[in-house]
Amino acid sequence: MKRSPMIRDKSVDPARAAARDTLRAVRERDAYANLILPKILRERGITGRDAALATELAYGSARAQGLLDAVIASAADRPVDEIDGRVLDVLRLGVYQLLRTRIGAHAAVSTSVDLIRSEAGMGPAGFVNAVLRKVSQRDEDLWIDDLAPSIADDLIGNLAFRYAHPRWIAQVFDDALGGSAGRLQAALAADDERPPVHLVARPGLITAEELALVSDGEVGRYSPYCVYLAGGDPGDLEAVRDGYAGVQDEGSQLVGRAMTVAEVTDDAGRWLDMCAGPGGKAALVAAIADIDGARLDAVEVSEHRAELIRKVVGDLPVDVYVADARSSGLTPGYDRILLDAPCSGLGSLRRRPEARWRRTPDDVDELVVLQRELLAEALRLVRPGGVVVYSTCSPHPAETTGVVADVLAAHPEVEQIDARPLVSADSMGDGPHVQLWPHIHGTDAMFLAALRR
Repeated sequence: MKRSPMIRDKSVDPARAAARDTLRAVRERDAYANLILPKILRERGITGRDAALATELAYGSARAQGLLDAVIASAADRPVDEIDGRVLDVLRLGVYQLLRTRIGAHAAVSTSVDLIRSEAGMGPAGFVNAVLRKVSQRDEDLWIDDLAPSIADDLIGNLAFRYAHPRWIAQVFDDALGGSAGRLQAALAADDERPPVHLVARPGLITAEELALVSDGEVGRYSPYCVYLAGGDPGDLEAVRDGYAGVQDEGSQLVGRAMTVAEVTDDAGRWLDMCAGPGGKAALVAAIADIDGARLDAVEVSEHRAELIRKVVGDLPVDVYVADARSSGLTPGYDRILLDAPCSGLGSLRRRPEARWRRTPDDVDELVVLQRELLAEALRLVRPGGVVVYSTCSPHPAETTGVVADVLAAHPEVEQIDARPLVSADSMGDGPHVQLWPHIHGTDAMFLAALRR
């Protein structure tokens, strides 16, 4: 890839330029920051401390966008949609550095001015300089005190603003947590932090203890396959490059494992992952299936994602089918089914920094219909005595307990069993479902329920 003139300009910091270009791709093309930034870093040869800085600035600015935009609008005395997109990207980076990093105000302002001047000239550079200097006169808490809804009038709105979430998502969390302000604040705060990297040790190839040793990591608290990576690029690890390990949130590992340890009488080893792409859970389940003498069918509606499954499972006992899981044509009679349903992803917002500003409540309404249809089909495909594990990476009651309750009401032959014994975690509530949380378990906010036909 030919480097742009702005990268060759010695006045422009490469790390900040990479972060700026990531934000631009997110804004202009609806790109995903966690996909576009690593590509930019590789193409430009940015490594080490510069790569770490670019990552912090890009992901942090994308995650805090709502709060940053409110501060920018106030300091600029105009709505952000009236600011040129190129200028807005740089302002977001600059304000993030001023309010949420230890970078000095002079460095944050001057490097931002250099960024916009290198491609837009002195006029926009003067505007960026003026706005950032005004922002630098207060710290984050003072800006929040000035701009956030009052605690007395709108506690949820205040916490949503303070921890950079749309208010409707904060309301969803509050509903799922039972209306406790303390729990809501803890959940939003955890969701507003950069998440740690979790590795999964492939069963039969490497143990978590061995992976922790070779990665200088720490064995996870709950999943027997999890390792917490202290830092660095997981792609640099030999175990990851060789397919002995992968990157997977501990909560996702617990969901995959739950399907394999649920009590099933006379398990014939016919297992199904209904929505398997891109293959992380399928790879873990298939590795366990290989040890147990079982075989996994994996269904994925997208050919591209199906190919990702094939690559990650390698020679494990997996058959991949490209089909709509609601009408896959597969023969019923499965012993175990994992349905990790398409969902809003509200439980993994910390790992998808821009996602919170893209989702809307209408997205959830559409997804709930699909989730009900998929779960009904899973119950048709499972044999009597078999188990379906239904999961979402979302704590939204409509996508979790609501879907389960609706489907159970339509299927009197199905019972919900206690999922808590399938997950070796603390503080799982009253059951029978399990809801994990970043602020409690250190995982994504995964939900799972177990149903037996």
